[in-house]
Amino acid sequence: MDSKKRSSTEAEGSKERGLVHVWQAGSYSVTPERLPGWGGKTVLQAALGVKHGVLLTEDGEVYSFGTLPWRSEPAEICPSSPILENALVGQYVVTVASGSFHSGAVTESGIAYMWGENSAGQCAVANQQYVPEPNPVSISDSETSSLLAVRILQLACGEEHTLALSLSREIWAWGTGCQLGLITTAFPVTKPQKVEHLAGRVVLQVACGAFHSLALVQCLPSQDLKPVPERCNQCSQLLITMTDKEDHVIISDSHCCPLGVTLSESQAENQASTAISPSTETLDNQGEVFENTLVENDLPVATDTNVGNVQTTGGDAIPSQQDIVGTTEISSARNVPSYPDTQAVNEYMQKLSDHSVRENSENGEKPMPSQPLVEEAVPNLHSPPTTSTSALNSLVVSCASAVGVRVAATYEAGALSLKKVMNFYSTAPCEPGTQAGSSSIGPEGLKDSREEQVKQESMQGKKSSSLVDIREEESEGGSRRLSLPGLLSQVSPRLLRKAARVKTRTVVLTPTYSGEADALLPSLRTEVWTWGKGKEGQLGHGDVLPRLQPLCVKCLDGKEVIYLEAGGYHSLALTAKSQVSSENGVWSVAAGQDYSLFLVDTEDFQPGLYYSGRQDPAEGDNLPENHSGTKTPVLLSCSKLGYISRVTAGKDSYLALVDKNVMGYIASLHELATTERRFYSKLSDIKSQILRPLLSLENLGTASTVQLLQEVASRFSKLCYLIGQHGASLSSFLHGIKEARSLVILKHASLFLDSYTEYCTSITNFLVMGGFQLLAKPAIDFLNKNQELLQELSEVNDENTQLMEILNTLFFLPIRRLHNYAKVLLKLATCFEVTSPEYQKLQDSSSCYESLALHLGRKRKEAEYTLGFWKTFPGKMTDSLRKPERRLLCESSNRALSLQHAGRFSVNWFILFNDALVHAQFSTHHVFPLATLWAEPLSEEAGGVNGLKITTPEEQFTLISSTPQEKTKWLRAISQAVDQALRGTSDLPPYGSGSSIQRQEPPISRSAKYTFYKDPRLKDAAYDGRWLSGKPHGRGVLKWPDGKMYSGMFRNGLEDGYGEYRIPNKALNKEDHYVGHWKEGKMCGQGVYSYASGEVFEGCFQDNMRHGHGLLRSGKLTSSSPSMFIGQWVMDKKAGYGVFDDITRGEKYMGMWQDDVCQGNGVVVTQFGLYYEGNFHLNKMMGNGVLLSEDDTIYEGEFSDDWTLSGKGTLTMPNGDYIEGYFSGEWGSGIKITGTYFKPSLYESDKDRPKVFRKLGNLAVSADEKWKAVFDECWRQLGCENPGQGEVWKAWDNIAVALTTNRRQHRDSPETLSRSQTQTLESLEFIPQHVGAFSVEKYDDIKKYLIKACDTPLHPLGRLVETLVAVYRMTYVGVGANRRLLQEAVKEIKSYLKRIFQLVRFLFPELPEEGSTIPLSAPLPTERKSFCTGKSDSRSESPEPGYVVTSSGLLLPVLLPRLYPPLFMLYALDNDREEDIYWECVLRLNKQPDIALLGFLGVQRKFWPATLSVLGESKKVLPATKDACFASAVECLQQISTTFTPSDKLKVIQQTFEEISQSVLASLQEDFLWSMDDLFPVFLYVVLRARIRNLGSEVHLIEDLMDPYLQHGEQGIMFTTLKACYYQIQREKLN
Repeated sequence: MDSKKRSSTEAEGSKERGLVHVWQAGSYSVTPERLPGWGGKTVLQAALGVKHGVLLTEDGEVYSFGTLPWRSEPAEICPSSPILENALVGQYVVTVASGSFHSGAVTESGIAYMWGENSAGQCAVANQQYVPEPNPVSISDSETSSLLAVRILQLACGEEHTLALSLSREIWAWGTGCQLGLITTAFPVTKPQKVEHLAGRVVLQVACGAFHSLALVQCLPSQDLKPVPERCNQCSQLLITMTDKEDHVIISDSHCCPLGVTLSESQAENQASTAISPSTETLDNQGEVFENTLVENDLPVATDTNVGNVQTTGGDAIPSQQDIVGTTEISSARNVPSYPDTQAVNEYMQKLSDHSVRENSENGEKPMPSQPLVEEAVPNLHSPPTTSTSALNSLVVSCASAVGVRVAATYEAGALSLKKVMNFYSTAPCEPGTQAGSSSIGPEGLKDSREEQVKQESMQGKKSSSLVDIREEESEGGSRRLSLPGLLSQVSPRLLRKAARVKTRTVVLTPTYSGEADALLPSLRTEVWTWGKGKEGQLGHGDVLPRLQPLCVKCLDGKEVIYLEAGGYHSLALTAKSQVSSENGVWSVAAGQDYSLFLVDTEDFQPGLYYSGRQDPAEGDNLPENHSGTKTPVLLSCSKLGYISRVTAGKDSYLALVDKNVMGYIASLHELATTERRFYSKLSDIKSQILRPLLSLENLGTASTVQLLQEVASRFSKLCYLIGQHGASLSSFLHGIKEARSLVILKHASLFLDSYTEYCTSITNFLVMGGFQLLAKPAIDFLNKNQELLQELSEVNDENTQLMEILNTLFFLPIRRLHNYAKVLLKLATCFEVTSPEYQKLQDSSSCYESLALHLGRKRKEAEYTLGFWKTFPGKMTDSLRKPERRLLCESSNRALSLQHAGRFSVNWFILFNDALVHAQFSTHHVFPLATLWAEPLSEEAGGVNGLKITTPEEQFTLISSTPQEKTKWLRAISQAVDQALRGTSDLPPYGSGSSIQRQEPPISRSAKYTFYKDPRLKDAAYDGRWLSGKPHGRGVLKWPDGKMYSGMFRNGLEDGYGEYRIPNKALNKEDHYVGHWKEGKMCGQGVYSYASGEVFEGCFQDNMRHGHGLLRSGKLTSSSPSMFIGQWVMDKKAGYGVFDDITRGEKYMGMWQDDVCQGNGVVVTQFGLYYEGNFHLNKMMGNGVLLSEDDTIYEGEFSDDWTLSGKGTLTMPNGDYIEGYFSGEWGSGIKITGTYFKPSLYESDKDRPKVFRKLGNLAVSADEKWKAVFDECWRQLGCENPGQGEVWKAWDNIAVALTTNRRQHRDSPETLSRSQTQTLESLEFIPQHVGAFSVEKYDDIKKYLIKACDTPLHPLGRLVETLVAVYRMTYVGVGANRRLLQEAVKEIKSYLKRIFQLVRFLFPELPEEGSTIPLSAPLPTERKSFCTGKSDSRSESPEPGYVVTSSGLLLPVLLPRLYPPLFMLYALDNDREEDIYWECVLRLNKQPDIALLGFLGVQRKFWPATLSVLGESKKVLPATKDACFASAVECLQQISTTFTPSDKLKVIQQTFEEISQSVLASLQEDFLWSMDDLFPVFLYVVLRARIRNLGSEVHLIEDLMDPYLQHGEQGIMFTTLKACYYQIQREKLN
């Protein structure tokens, strides 16, 4: 609070604010007095009851004064000066309220406190007459959480009840009576209860009269309203129900069933017009009796020019003088039009006033309640023209009032029986068509000139037998609201008629709703709901019935009510448009027991206070019949007091809070508020009197004109609504602390700046297209007819001004308002220290508004200049070039600019707009959009003296200017225009100061959209993306009209880089889709092409063709010919080595191709185990070949077709018999043979038998010929044309480029890269550097680098490995898992190693060649004893593994784990028979216990373990012990199956030997040396116990792939031992 205080003190002395002045009611000549005993604290708010009052000071303290019977101290019951409420000290109170005899306060934290009279439970305390001290009220919501207290925003107190508005905008009530709105009969209610009827709605404010309640509720957004017409169960009328939570609220113009009061039509009929039988209805537990007596008088309301549109309802506040009996007088009421001026109306109204209501009720008469005095109560105009029409008309007259401007309240007269009132409510139902087809006319829907109102009233007085007449005239005279509540759109009545007649075109003023503004400013879209006792008409529903639950006051819908005030027995509603005449309007009201107060704007911005209502008789004048109230509101002389910010009324006194105008601060605030409210009034007038009638005309002009005008109207509407909200917010701002920094116009300046800018854009666009001159004749006639009105609104005094000029002035008025904002803010700034933040903020905002005003002024000039240009421009071109947003910047009609190399007679005219450069010739013109236009001056040497070179995507031309100055001017104009077009902010001024610096020239590289019109390849294609000097360059999307689309990277106008391409295939109704790399407009590099037919190609492209290595998948597995090809492509055809898997036939071909057919050597395997290798020609097996069947039958010889033998050959049986000769026929279906049968001697050595097997592979493609394309691609990526030829540094550069571009590509889709991969990529960016001699450490570095590189496919080596793994698996999986292919598979791996090693040596030239030894950098630590001999280990004999450079040592760890599954599968198939025999033996021998087995295998007794340590305990080995001896060695050997590379497997074997030695050492307790004879049986035992299923495969794999140099070393010997064991076990069977 201190800071707040300080800041306001800086502005001025705070003692001069919130001074309290008190008047006595009933006499307005008395000067006010200061509140007795009150010091100088600033009062923010006061509340008055019947005999007491409460003050809230600036520092949040609460004081009570007056008669306080509830205080416990006798001295405090009638204190002489206000008493501080101690219970609230320390609680910062933000608002106070007072009922007739009790008070309430709300603290900053949202807690409500009550004290005072509590006989009806109004202080929420049970069984207690008085509550002496402020007592916190606990309010909790059982629906949400009963533990959390509900926070309160505002309180309102009546005589016996209290309402609280919570932070969640719900109403809580306690006390007694139907005015609580609760569904209960048990009073008093002392525990606060929620008013469920309004639950779910946003309540903005509550107010309480003595026995009635009011709530201001925000309208529902239009889409929430579902109009459902159904009939009322009481009187069968059509209704519109609005569903609100579970309850139905019945709302309709033509009908109203008061909740809790049943009225039937028959009842109404029975009530004769003269003697009405009194009917009584019990309404609540107090047994209120309600009589339908003859009503003799209505309550006219006195008015005066200075009273604003305060819509008053009901009761005692407006006593009157004269009885008017009978209905005859109504006609005179209808003749109001004869008094054109306000003065006369006032006099006339005074004639119409009547007796005081008090007196009437004493005489046993009830006053007739009025509806809120607004025009809305138009009757249902579809009622049959019977006698009731006259009653209707009279009632209408009694209830009608012009909305808003000249007259504030109505004149009611005539004695209407309740019967007629009933008639009014039960008129025939509205046509459903019109109900559904229209919505309520919005906030300013009502015409508000005096003439209109007069016309309307006279019209409604006519007795008309024709419905059409009434409707036609009514719509001329004033708009009428149909019965959809709360809908937003504002529609003119004429339109409603048209809608009912189902016409085509309708024009609607768009909803004036802006979400952002509604959140920050008070909403104007409100409804008023009232409930409680209504016998004085204070509920405003047009009757005198009480309401037990809230009911919406229909005639205040759409009136923009912003504040409610309730007197004892009457209610006031203040609307946003509080104007009465063009000068003065009401901005705050207060209602006392039987009088009202109005705060009114005056000329000098100092508020005037008006009083209306009770007037006590002068001394000695005590005749009761003259006891009367004021005839019109009376201005109280209070100008000397200062600036009144707030008024409050009680029963006998009222009070004003006054600020002194120190340094002009307060005056400036009032000026801002007053001018804003007047400005709103002006905008409302323009909207309702000009725009709405204009838009409702039948024929406005062309569709485009109408659209532009609607745009203007809707933006105008939005601005108007914002200004209305701002006016309302300023009114409430003046009630508060008045801190400059919390002004909306400062805090949310962008809201205002944007709305003004948007409006200005729409009006200048309208102007450029011709403005109001475009409108059709009816519209122009309408405007001409209203020229005086227009002149008055636009404040143009000159009589001779043209209509169009007046209109322009009128619609550019809002820009003037911005200057006013700036001026007032500057005035406010001068009230602060120059160094203070407030001064800075006000100063900045002021310049902001000023610069926007100047900017919008310039926009207007630009629009006028452009309009002038269009008037002189040749007509044909105008139509195509003229656009609302387009503005002229400069043009070359003075021949200052010409085209280079133009013909002598050609005419070239250049026009620069804000979005395009137009080159116009005789009859043609070309438009160059600025976003894709590059302009540069030509240098002097180029010969172009004053030349400008203009580049566009498809043209390039040079403009020659007449003078250097002209050249500079054009260059600057074009550059600025292009820059502006690229920024896209031409319509927004630079907010703040610094951002207005112009760039010297627009960027060469930019983003823009363009459609090609010339280029044959790109004709009509639209491009959206990056550009560089006239060419697409960077990321972009190109779409052709036929549906083709490319999205990706461009370079110099061509697709280049990574991109995606789609081509629709109309025949198949699908699309071809390519994703991959491009070069110079063609597919080039890696990519995936999915064909519409379902085929997918993944691989390399060149010049739009498949070229290089690629994989083609045809069809899904279920389709007709699913197949897969992986291999080399040349110019879109298969050529070179490739593998073709024909899944349907179950065959796989691995061999050479040419021109898409198998040509050359190849191998075919089938799923039935057939194997063929040999020659192919045109997809057929032709020439020499070898065919093997599953049972080892072999044919070698000539073939003529697939599987067809033809010619010379040899057929060998599995047992070695063979036939030589001539063969013909298909394999498997009988073969003709002419030849000789040989049976080799049984005694020949076995060695010759498998000679044919040894031949296998001779006719297959050699391993080094396979997959050349894959390796070539890798070399190419490293920048080498041929393997091994190229620069190393270049290769490393290429690797770095590949990594970074791929990373960038993946950054767009991070999910494809895991975190570890990202780290790998980062570590790969460091190149291993090697200086000096090559050492083991460097070798390890290279090894680590390779492991990482092969881990990521983004690295060329990684990509190579990935591809090789893919092709290897493709070859040897599925049908390719054929044991005959094992040797091929092994050769292929060796070839991979050799070729990758060549790449690695190219990248690391210092790496020694295969087989060379790296010298050790440090000597070996201690010499280890050799395993089998006693000599110490010398380097020369057995080099340690890892120090000899071999391709397998370096690369197998990377490659083999990935290739292991298919490879090992082949080994297993090949060794199948051997392994079965071995396994059978293993199982048999393993049945024996350990000792038996050791004995059986012939292990020497000394090596038998005698004891075993099991879990630390020593146990004897018993004859039955099993699987216990040498357990650690067995376990170790079992790990051989978990390793991949031969070197790892050899290490496992070595470790097993060491484990055996350890076990033996432990049991022998002495050093010893193994001899092979001793060792072999022990190792054999371990191998048997290890139970390795595929031991044969393991042995053969190690044998085939181990490094040759290891064979004679220690590991080699151990491996040989294992191999021997394997063969020994197979032979054990024989023993």
